[in-house]
Amino acid sequence: MARNQKEEFQALQDTLYVLGGKWKLPIINSICNGNTRFKEIQQSIPGITSRMLSKELKDMELNNLVKRTEDRDAKVPILYESTEYCRSFGPIISEMINWGISHREHIRNKENASKKITP
Repeated sequence: MARNQKEEFQALQDTLYVLGGKWKLPIINSICNGNTRFKEIQQSIPGITSRMLSKELKDMELNNLVKRTEDRDAKVPILYESTEYCRSFGPIISEMINWGISHREHIRNKENASKKITP
């Protein structure tokens, strides 16, 4: 069966629109690793500002990736958790992490090999 390149292109664009950018995947990873409070999420992601985290969490909530729970009577009034919909992306994130580790090793090995060749 022939692949529909137009459909594939649109699917990639949709994925990048929802998950693209510097911060969304690290935020998802942080929440899936048990960080549910704003400060915990922020502290687990080097370089992210409060303003950016707030913006990204709102965007992710609109796209049904994050659920925001508010309980004014609780010690920690606002909690964030990944939705079932977000968790469906988990295996892909794991593969991206594995690929990133492999890629870093590949580049490091390439650099080391070129240093050995240089007189």
